[in-house]
Amino acid sequence: MSASRPAAVIVLAAGEGTRMKSRTSKILHELCGRSMVGHVLAAAAELEPRRLIVVVGHLREQVVEHLKETAPEAVPVVQDQQNGTGHAVRMVLEQVGSLPGTVIVTNGDHPLLTGATLRELVSTHEREGNAATVLSTDIPDASGYGRIVRGGGGDVLAIVEHKDATSGQRGIHEINVGMYAFDGTLLESALKRVTTDNAKGEEYLTDVIAILRQDGRRTGAYKSPDWIETQGVNDKVQLAQARRQLNDRILEGHMRAGVTVIDPATAWVDVQVTAERDVVIHPNTQLHGLTSLAEGAEVGPNVTLTDTSVGAEAKVTNAVCVGAQIGPEAIVGPFTYLRPGTRLAARVKAGTYVEMKNAVVGEGAKVPHLTYVGDAEIGRGSNIGAACVFVNYDGVAKHKSRIGEHVKVGSDNMIVAPVTIGDGAYTAAGSVIISDVPAGAMAVARAQQRNVEGWVERRRPGTPSAEAARRAREDR
Repeated sequence: MSASRPAAVIVLAAGEGTRMKSRTSKILHELCGRSMVGHVLAAAAELEPRRLIVVVGHLREQVVEHLKETAPEAVPVVQDQQNGTGHAVRMVLEQVGSLPGTVIVTNGDHPLLTGATLRELVSTHEREGNAATVLSTDIPDASGYGRIVRGGGGDVLAIVEHKDATSGQRGIHEINVGMYAFDGTLLESALKRVTTDNAKGEEYLTDVIAILRQDGRRTGAYKSPDWIETQGVNDKVQLAQARRQLNDRILEGHMRAGVTVIDPATAWVDVQVTAERDVVIHPNTQLHGLTSLAEGAEVGPNVTLTDTSVGAEAKVTNAVCVGAQIGPEAIVGPFTYLRPGTRLAARVKAGTYVEMKNAVVGEGAKVPHLTYVGDAEIGRGSNIGAACVFVNYDGVAKHKSRIGEHVKVGSDNMIVAPVTIGDGAYTAAGSVIISDVPAGAMAVARAQQRNVEGWVERRRPGTPSAEAARRAREDR
């Protein structure tokens, strides 16, 4: 039986998260290219719920703004006072109204949760005809967790907190993860009967299970086979552990799809990165955002790519690239910085100590070393000599330079924008190009050299240079 489309997924994200010791809301801390709550919302979205609801409270302004930017379909519901999980869900029903159908309740600090697990939870809930279904798992060390106490038929009789458990119940390793599937109508009825008669004086969502049992309703559990996936994040140690686990999962997916990862321990890949078969990822490589690697591309070692596309068979080594497009068979690096707006066509070379910003480089063109290219177009087949600077800023505004096809720009040139160098033109080494160069012309823009004979011996007597000059003069 396949799971139906839930009426709603409710994400509980109102807690303070004091153990994170941060000015940033706990659920907004990032791992592998998404916030914690972003990972939960992505898993929930796979169910295509009719409503996606996030309960916000502490630092709500941060969370609401984040939702607007990353998940505009999510509806924030305010829980002014954090009076327990049951109270949070009750606030949802009071603010958005009844939710007939299957309602999923999950937590915003479980970034390893997958849509597949949520689908199994919904499927189990509906297949067994449960009023409520708990997400559970077997965990090696269950200390501190609520235990799942089952009846002979497998239904859930109770969730017993660790401090209240008997010695026999403490031997149970099946624990309550804190996520549930409910019949929305029965949930609304049961929440009205939840009390605050407990040590914390809060409304517990777990009490709904007991109320439904008292009403003669069936309650069950779906046991996740992967206990690691069900773990929450409460501090930055756990955040780092979750980041490592999620990164390992991402890398495994890529490797099984035909990507070679030389050293998974030092390769970090965001969840939205795409890579085709026969891509090679070398050590100390970070791939962020919407980066994409086409078939046969090779990146690393020591590469950081953010929102950058790399074409088929291209090679990127020891480079930082942000918002760039690297064409097929291009070569980038080592020690290259490609900034936003840079587009390299096929077989382009951007070599050692080259920086580019808002530069469009045509097919087969080469910028081999020690050069800054800003706000420029370079035509196909052109070559930019060593130590060139495209002078694009006049102190007030940026200006653009245009280099034609098969142009040879000499070493140590200053290309002072706005300027155009025509197809097939040459520029002499050491030139400062401030005017347009016609196609096929040679531009020489440097002062005439003047040699002052004997200057060193006259003006720097007694120095090693003067002594060397004297010996050379005598040898002549």
